[in-house]
Amino acid sequence: MRVALLLLGYAAVLGVLGPLWLSRAPWLDRAPRLGIWAWHALTITVIVSVALAGLAVAVPTLPFSGNLAAMLQACVMALRAQYAVPGGAVVAASGTVLALVLVGRIGWCLAAALVRARRARSAHAAVLALVGRHRPDLGVTVLDDDRPAAYCLPGYGHRIVLTTGTLAALEPRALDGVIAHERAHIRQRHHLVLAYAEALERAAPRVVLFRTAASETRRLVELAADDEATARSGALTLAGALVEMASAGVPAGSLAASGGHVAGRVRRLLSPRRPLRRAVVWTGALVAGAVLAVPLVLAAEPAAAATGMNACPLTDAPVVATPFGSG
Repeated sequence: MRVALLLLGYAAVLGVLGPLWLSRAPWLDRAPRLGIWAWHALTITVIVSVALAGLAVAVPTLPFSGNLAAMLQACVMALRAQYAVPGGAVVAASGTVLALVLVGRIGWCLAAALVRARRARSAHAAVLALVGRHRPDLGVTVLDDDRPAAYCLPGYGHRIVLTTGTLAALEPRALDGVIAHERAHIRQRHHLVLAYAEALERAAPRVVLFRTAASETRRLVELAADDEATARSGALTLAGALVEMASAGVPAGSLAASGGHVAGRVRRLLSPRRPLRRAVVWTGALVAGAVLAVPLVLAAEPAAAATGMNACPLTDAPVVATPFGSG
């Protein structure tokens, strides 16, 4: 029970304080890829902590020293004692159900989101095969439409789509920047990043952490793609292209250069760029990884202690005497 309480407390602290601090962190815009990793590490940590807490309630640990036969007999007797106590079976079943429901709900929402997006992209790709024109010089598909728009269909058979309005409105350098932005989405697999964040939001829409993480992830993937695109076109040129396409609509399952917080992205591009030093980025990534590892360490500590003591992996159950000797 002690391990379960520690895990739940850890999840509660991170779930409440984490989004309050991370959403206001000034370095997010300076290192958007690190920000994406930090948000994902935070949400995964909370989920893993709650799931492991449920399992810890269902499967406690009993320190017991002895040979293998004595340990196995102690395990069996401890299990009987655990479930014979009034309410013991209810508590254990509740912990198991909590872990299974949490993981199952999130897994279902993620799988449904991926399937839905894949179907939408496949349907749109079929339409593009009929009405679009391939431009091998640009590596894009051109769609006849006077409205400037640019988007990509990520995943297997990915493609970048531009409208004739985009080709007419943008100069070559700006066009290179927009295409580089879409290629960054594809190369960095932002559709999977977004699918995970939005699945959490859909699975538990009232959880502030998941809502904030989804919103911030949508913003940060665009900033990450902007950073890669500016290497081709320059920040000012890309900012002008975003303004040109600010009102463009995009199909479901796609990622667009005009998506997510365009005004904020333009302000960022027009401001002096101050990226974080590489050492700071790596340090932040390691810290996020350490936060993610804490629940695993907390859950593994009883198991590690049990291994060193020839112990039965069952906590809080009464110590059982055995007639077997050690040796």
